[in-house]
Amino acid sequence: MSAGLSERAPGMDHEPPPRSGLRGHRDFRLLWIGETTNRFGINITAVGMPLVAAVTLHATVFWGSLLAAAAWLPWLLIGLPAGAWVDRMRRRPIMLTCNVVSLVLLASVPVAGWLGILTMTQLLVVALINGFASVFFGISYKVYVPSLVESQDLQEANAKLQGSESVAQVAGLGSGGLLAQAFGAASALLVNSVTFIVSALCLLGIRSKEPVPEKPAERPALLPDIKEGLRFVLNDPYLRVLTLYGTATNLLLTAEAAVMPYFLLYDLGVPKGGTGWLLASSSIGGFLGAATARRLIARFGSARGLLVATVLSAPFALLIPMAGTSWTISAMVIGSAILSLGVVLANVIQGAFRQRYCPPQLLGRISASTSFANFGVIPIGSLLGGALGEVLGLRPALWLLTAGLALTPLLLLTGPLRGRRDLPVAPAAR
Repeated sequence: MSAGLSERAPGMDHEPPPRSGLRGHRDFRLLWIGETTNRFGINITAVGMPLVAAVTLHATVFWGSLLAAAAWLPWLLIGLPAGAWVDRMRRRPIMLTCNVVSLVLLASVPVAGWLGILTMTQLLVVALINGFASVFFGISYKVYVPSLVESQDLQEANAKLQGSESVAQVAGLGSGGLLAQAFGAASALLVNSVTFIVSALCLLGIRSKEPVPEKPAERPALLPDIKEGLRFVLNDPYLRVLTLYGTATNLLLTAEAAVMPYFLLYDLGVPKGGTGWLLASSSIGGFLGAATARRLIARFGSARGLLVATVLSAPFALLIPMAGTSWTISAMVIGSAILSLGVVLANVIQGAFRQRYCPPQLLGRISASTSFANFGVIPIGSLLGGALGEVLGLRPALWLLTAGLALTPLLLLTGPLRGRRDLPVAPAAR
């Protein structure tokens, strides 16, 4: 039984005053704005970098796929040790450093373009190093949130962050194309670099003093630290099944995302300008998922709510390959949006669960271990989607991948979630 979550402390003879949640939390608002701006910039980059490669450097599809893979490769290279390093340091300085690195890197692309010295090698290096910065920023901010807000506000905090991330995705993907059209593909990245300045200024404005991580008398070597985080994830029944579900879902989502642009352009004949907005439309479902997360959890509980959200939304993925020309393209929009709604609901619940459930001194390593699995499969998913599209054809490949997405919630039923209303707040004694 969880200790005292629904009981009053001894001697309390009156109800505590009502809480206002995060409405008046100045420091969280700054983090929220900074993280949203950061995500907006990342999504502009996701459009801007391939456009620079294709339009400015006339790169082939092969080089474009290498550029996409370079951005995610750092999760495979340093995802695990990054978590151990984050657990040893304060997180806000790490995030500030990452913002500065991204700012300088992205600004270097238009400068090189103006000087006539931009090459594909520079783009690959920028994408790779920016990927390293994204690894450290992503792990650090997940660990930083629990030090900034109360435990009972983590669900709300994650819902707000996930909701604004979905909005930033729609706005960023759409703006990336518009900026490239207005200023040129390379110059759009200069506009993008401003978002990292805003993110850094928001972090600098936070007044809460971050506690320095506890230093043991003798700091173990890095490898045992990494193994400790991995072992915790693998041995814990909740973290293990959630990581398995997240990895399988990311693999199939990324493979589907690799096929979708070509399906829209070549099978459905959607104009290039409309393709970006159609791809971004799924984020509307993500925003709705973040907005309804608290009500879902209050109605069903966190464990049962996770199952309800995923089991009911995943089958809608099968609408995507049903899309055709004219009004039937709405099947793709509806299917993608509802699938995204379920994914974001699951992310909100899982994020708050890990932040509350995991020992604070291990949170960075646990986040890195799950992210290593979840994000490390993204380059593999891109290659898988491309290969299936080449071998089977675009629509058959989408049928296969969306059928897999429809079945992924079954993985959650292999663990202890199906017998609970709520996820636990602490690991069972071992």
